[in-house]
This record gives sequence, structure tokens and C-alpha cells, in this order.
Amino acid sequence: MNPVRWGILGTAEIALTRVIPAMQSCEHSVVTAIASRVLEKAQEAAAQHGIAHAYGSYAALLDDPDIDVVYNPLPNHLHLEWSARALRAGKHVLCEKPIAMNQAEVHELIHVRDETGLHIEEAVMIRNHPQWSSILELIAANTIGTPQSIQLAYAYREKNRNDYRYKPEMGGGAVYDIGSYSIAIARLIFGDEPNGVLATLVRDENTGVDVLASAILD
Repeated sequence: MNPVRWGILGTAEIALTRVIPAMQSCEHSVVTAIASRVLEKAQEAAAQHGIAHAYGSYAALLDDPDIDVVYNPLPNHLHLEWSARALRAGKHVLCEKPIAMNQAEVHELIHVRDETGLHIEEAVMIRNHPQWSSILELIAANTIGTPQSIQLAYAYREKNRNDYRYKPEMGGGAVYDIGSYSIAIARLIFGDEPNGVLATLVRDENTGVDVLASAILD
């Protein structure tokens, strides 16, 4: 079995500290290339992780014929553009959550996926994690009964005010960043979509992004 050859778009912290090491620990994966808009950043990351090729643009990486799958951990507002471009370049795509900024963008990605016949997946680890698979098995076997409600909380403090999470034009905000996990877990456990949503948001007074969200999914 030939290993899956990965190309990495950008030098995001999650890519460098989590995803690339995980890929390299798998006997069926090899990280072939990494790209950044600043070539020196790509070269530094490539040297640090033993990656063969470094590119100074995302487009150059997509032109590499020795890449099978692209991992897209770019800021949220770039997910649609570069995931679609990767698909059209003949690459499968693993895109960080949220896979898109809104429903229209999701439909566009579905269209490109169907047009190219390639695969795209949102990198929400719970959908493939053995822990959550075991929970679903317990529910299916009626071992713990039928879930009636679920309460979820996820929080951390982002102190870097220059981070894209504080920039609304880049898809910043708590809901896009970590609220998506709670929403995904609820949908996974119930195997259904909510009939309605009631939510309150607290917004940063300087940037306008949501820094605290509380929601009820009916």
C-alpha cells in the first residue's frame, strides 16, 4: 500500500504542533510539502519537521503532482477558496473546522466535490475518534438509554489580540472557533438537526467578534 502524500497549506500552530506530527507517526502517511505566503516560514517549518518541499505560495503547492491530499488549516475566511482550488487541482481535502463560513459556502464546496469526484472532510476529530465511536455504540445498544438532552461547555482565553480570532473579516469569534465543537457533538449524539436555535452573544467592544456564546438547540 502506497502512503498517502500530504500537502500542508500554511504554517498554523495546530498544523505544526498537532497534525503534522500525527501524520508522520502513521505508516500510511507522508507529509510531502508545506506552503506559506512567506517562503522562509515554509522553509523553516519544512526543516523542523523533515518535509521535503517548501513553497512560497499555496498555488505552487497545489501544482505539485506528488501530493494526494491537502490539509487546510488556514484562517476561516480562506477555507472555501483554497479547499475548492485544491479539489479542482485534483487533490482530496481535509479542511479545519468550520469547513465554511455559511450555508451557501458549504453548498459550493459540495458542488465542487461532486464536480471533481474527490473527497473533502471537515477536521472535527470527534467524528472519527474511538471515544465518541464507543459512545455512539452504547447509545445504539440502548446500554445507557436514549439521550434526552446534552449540556456542553468549551472555553479558553485567547490573549493575542492580533490573532485572526479577533478579526471578524477573517471569520473570527468564539462560535466559529470552538462553539462548532459543541454543535457538532450535539448533532452527532442525536443524529439529527435542531428544529430551532436560541442564542445570546457577548461581543468584544473593540472588534465586534463574539467572545462568549450561550445557545439552546431544540
